[in-house]
Amino acid sequence: MKRSRINQIMAEADAMIRAYGFTLPPFAYWSPDEFKRRAAQAAHVITARCGWDITDYGAGDFDRMGLFLFTLRNGHLSDLRRGGGMCYAEKLLISRQDQFSPMHTHVIKAEDIINRGGATLVVELYGSEPDGRFDDTRGGTVFCDGIRRDFAPGDKLRLAPGESVTLRPGDWHAFWGEGGDVLVGEVSTVNDDETDNIFRDPIGRFAEIDEDTDPTHLLVSDYRRWLGT
Repeated sequence: MKRSRINQIMAEADAMIRAYGFTLPPFAYWSPDEFKRRAAQAAHVITARCGWDITDYGAGDFDRMGLFLFTLRNGHLSDLRRGGGMCYAEKLLISRQDQFSPMHTHVIKAEDIINRGGATLVVELYGSEPDGRFDDTRGGTVFCDGIRRDFAPGDKLRLAPGESVTLRPGDWHAFWGEGGDVLVGEVSTVNDDETDNIFRDPIGRFAEIDEDTDPTHLLVSDYRRWLGT
């Protein structure tokens, strides 16, 4: 993805988030230079990979297959492993109309996917084999706003604003906006996007960036190169 396109997506996403009454935290608006100056103060933000995240899954066609995310807060796997401390995470996502977020599951993370506003969020579901691998012959069970719902392989949930689904490890899912763009909330156990996204097809989690201009704000995938951590 071109950096200029990423900057544009950030600005559009920020406007949509504000339109629904949400405001991102102050560090969201730091310039790269300010992030460098305040890296010691922001150590938790950096190590927990909070912040901007824009991906085309390495496919080079963000409008067709991609996702905007902002990780608002996140703990560490060490807390989760010891069963105490900051064992949770929260994100905002924007799933654009007909923009596909591909089939995947998680090994560790359980998550509530919440339609915070906009159009309909479609979530396509499959079950898994006993070892967790994708199985297009298996269904399963999820909970929608606490109400049990059994699903057959390939069933599609349609979540209106205010509705949610709870997904656990082994629940394979893909999603997209139907009829318009959707502001999505995610509340989960600790999030690790570098190791805990298991895709059905061999694709990348993060975009490759063409630095055609300077970044407005850093992506979480920029932290190692720009901040050395």
